[in-house]
Parts: sequence; structure tokens; C-alpha cells
Amino acid sequence: MSPAGPAPGEAIGSRLPVTHRQVWAMAGPIILANLSVPLLGAVDTAVVGHLDEVHYIGAVAIGAMLFNFIYHLFNCLRMGTTGPTAQARGAGDHAEVRMMLARALLLAMAAGCAMVALQGPIAALAFHAIEASAQVEQYARQYFLIRVWALPAVLCTYAIIGWMYGLRNVRAPLVIQLFTNAVNVSLDLVLVFGFGMGVAGVAIASVVAEYAGLALGVFYVRLTLRGLPAGGAASPLLDRARLRRMVVINGDIVLRTLCIVSVGAIFMAKSAELGDLPLAANQVLYLFLVFTSFGLDGFAHTAETILGEAVGRRDAAGFRHGRRLVFLWAGVVALLNTLVYTLFGTAIIALMTSLPEVRAAAADYLWWPVLIPLVSVWAFMYDGVYLAATRTRIMRNTVIVAFVGYLAVLQLALPLFGNAGLWAAVATFLGLRGLLLHLYLPRVSRCIG
Repeated sequence: MSPAGPAPGEAIGSRLPVTHRQVWAMAGPIILANLSVPLLGAVDTAVVGHLDEVHYIGAVAIGAMLFNFIYHLFNCLRMGTTGPTAQARGAGDHAEVRMMLARALLLAMAAGCAMVALQGPIAALAFHAIEASAQVEQYARQYFLIRVWALPAVLCTYAIIGWMYGLRNVRAPLVIQLFTNAVNVSLDLVLVFGFGMGVAGVAIASVVAEYAGLALGVFYVRLTLRGLPAGGAASPLLDRARLRRMVVINGDIVLRTLCIVSVGAIFMAKSAELGDLPLAANQVLYLFLVFTSFGLDGFAHTAETILGEAVGRRDAAGFRHGRRLVFLWAGVVALLNTLVYTLFGTAIIALMTSLPEVRAAAADYLWWPVLIPLVSVWAFMYDGVYLAATRTRIMRNTVIVAFVGYLAVLQLALPLFGNAGLWAAVATFLGLRGLLLHLYLPRVSRCIG
């Protein structure tokens, strides 16, 4: 089978029902690839968590939060590529499949270079908005100004991975992400413990690893293009109508994602205002949420691809059947997340830091990450459904409403309950997202078939 070819026994445009095996054939590698991303963040935290000062953890927490904000904001380059690519594949238009990659890479390179050029104003604005201790800010700024040079590579890799997911090619993205993170972890250990470079070493490791991962991604793109079938009339790279559709989709996703990453950014900023110890504890606990989100995103990506093909074929029955299967398995994985965190949460915290005061503070609020997978699973899964149907305006509007709810709960609960109020606001945001998207689902389903 070619790197971009159909699943075994499946023809392009086929209306054969999706099976449990096909769901896991896609979701399994994507989950492994996704989980390698927060694992890297956990390693970064663990590396500095075993140094002798709390502010090193806080610096990486703030620096990583800034990049999570930027990376998630531009995750539209993946999310906005997978669904349209899957639709083009379902319709048998492989000329448009090729052009989707070219347009995505064009946008990725432009955005990445712009962010590098604007690094000074971005850093000034970010650290003006975050109230952290002088030591935390000093090291976080150093981390940011080094790692920002990885942005062009990161965004181009996002475009490549989103395109490959749209072709049901999940193995190459898995290899790319595992390779990138293996290089990063290795360099973390060498630069921090071998050369004593501290926070700067963690940032340099990320830059080198991201460009190495992009080089491997380009290699897989060449292999995939060679195996891609011919079909469809070629459209120009700068086709006005197709570019406009891509920009509209990505614009909706950017606004939607801006709300989502703002939740995390505000969470960390408010944690910093509570003090270095609550900030360090919340950074450790937030990794539980990140692991959950990247794991469940594997099923969201699967839904986006499988259901996107059904949309391209105008197959309403296949759309409904695929949605039920993906939701079933996502619910099972959410329950497993809750079980693992219940049984091993304190042990995981101990792996993240050797500081007794941080361990104790994190253990006090562990029950929030234990329960949140059951609340958040619906938001993740409906994201995949709406992206498959490219109904991004509904996604944008519902997230804005949920974000307003988050701010309201934060305003009321933080003064009364402190750190618990922060976590209650996050849970409210995730729950509202899933509920609102569920209410709009009949409108989306009527547009297919």
C-alpha cells in the first residue's frame, strides 16, 4: 500500500461502513504521536524540576505556556488542512489533495517567519501581562527568545501532519513526532545535565529537534506524493476561491483556538499571581490535562478524517455510523484516563518533581485532573465532527460563549476559593463547549447527504 493509499479493503469513494478496527488503525498511532508531545513537556518539567530552585520550574511553565499559546493558535494549519484534504480524497480529487499541501505550507511559512520577526514585541507584551517573580521572568524570557526560532519548522510540520492525516497516513506523522521528541529529550539531558546550560539548554534542544523533525517530514511528503493517484483537474496554487475558503476556515479556527489557549494562558498567569508554589503545582497538574487532551485528540483527528471522507462522498449514513464508533471509543479512553489518574496520580506527581512542597501542593488539587477527562471528552469529539464537515463558524461561536462562561466563573470563584476556583473555571469551559456543540449537531447532520 502506498503511504497515502486507502485502508486495506477500502476503495476511494467506497460506502462500506467504518469498522472498530479501522477506527483504532487510525486512532492508535495518532494517540501515540499526540502523547509524545506532552511527554516532552513532562520531561522538560522533570529536568528542571530536579534542579535546586523552584523558579526554574516556574520559568519553563511560563515559557512553555507562551509557546503552547502560539502553537495552538496556529494549529489551524493542521486542523484546517485535514478535513478539506479528507473531503477531496473522498471525492477522488487528488489534484486538489496536492494543492491543499502547497497552500498549507505557504501559510505556515508566512506565519512562522512573521512570528520570528515580531519576537521582540510579542515578548514585551507577554511578560507585561504575566505577573511572575523577577527570577521566573528572567529565565522565562531567555527560554522564549531562544525557542522562538523553531516556529517556522513547527508550523510547517503542522501543515504536513494535517495533510497526512487527511490521507489516512498516520504512520509517518507518528514517526516524525517520535523522532522529533527523541532528539529533544536526548538534547535536554545532554545540554542541561552534561553542559549545565539550565533553561537555555531546554530551549536550544527544542529548536534543533523541530528542524530535524521537519527534515524527516519533507522526506515523507516526497514518498507520499509519489504514491498519490492521479485524478481531478489541477487548480492553481493561488486560486482565489479556494484560498478564500481556506482563509475563512483557518480564520474561524484561529478565533476558536484563541479562546482555548487563552484559558490556559489565563490559568497560568493567575497561578503566577498566587505565588511560585501554586504556579509550580499547577504546572505539574496541568500536564495531566495536556495528556488527556492529546490522547482524546487522537479520536478527534480520526473523526475528522473518516467523517470528512463521508462528507466528500455525501454519505450521511456513513457519517452517522462513523461518528457513533469514534464517540464510543473516545468515551472508553476518557474513563481509562480517570482510572489511571485516580490510581497513580500521586506517583506521577512524584516523577515530575522532587521538591516536597510542590508535591504536597499538587496532591491537594489532584481530584480536578481526575474528573476533567469525563467532562472534556465531548468537546474534543465534537470538534472532530465539526471540522470534518468544515462547519467552523459554529465551532467558533460556541467556544466564544464557553469562554465568556469561563471568565464569569473565574471572576466569581477565584476570590472565594483561590486555586480551586481556577480549576472550577477550566472545568466549566470544557463542559460548556461539549454541551453547546451537541445542541447544534442536528443542524450539521442535515447538511450532509
